[in-house]
Amino acid sequence: MHVRLHSVEPASRANGPGLRAVVWFQGCTLACPGCFNPTAQDPSAGYVADTAALTADLLSLKPVVEGISITGGEPFQQPEALLDLLKRLDGAGLSRLVFSGYRLEEIQSLPRGSQILSHLDVLVAGRYVAAQRLARGLLGSANQRLHLLTARYDWRDFDTVPAREVILHADGTVVLSGVDPWRPI
Repeated sequence: MHVRLHSVEPASRANGPGLRAVVWFQGCTLACPGCFNPTAQDPSAGYVADTAALTADLLSLKPVVEGISITGGEPFQQPEALLDLLKRLDGAGLSRLVFSGYRLEEIQSLPRGSQILSHLDVLVAGRYVAAQRLARGLLGSANQRLHLLTARYDWRDFDTVPAREVILHADGTVVLSGVDPWRPI
């Protein structure tokens, strides 16, 4: 199955507990004012990837990473691809966390929403509201909610997740990541 992606980061500490791979889906119609990643909003930008190949790439990162974080853009706007990717990761021992601008109640009414939730350990849900900026515990703004959908983590696991990080790659590229990547460190 095909998925439109913005980018993939093989190792991050600012996108969930522990060291995680991060997959940014491309495309989001929510367009929250002050969005941290406006370049991921255009649904025709980014690149097309195959979920089977993406899964193989993510699984090759074990045991270095403990989990996968999926963000965007808006992952739930590609529900078939998101569900396919999550199903392919079943049984791999990697935790699965998704960031979404939708509230939990909205996700439950979206196509495949409840099915997708059944494959997640953690959901960070709610539109970013710049006037309620929080930038801690994976929440960009105070209206957003962290939902622990399994017993894999507890609330304390999110206390030490940094709000931002700078990742320097060997080829000289720099990635700013986290729930508040553009604030000075």
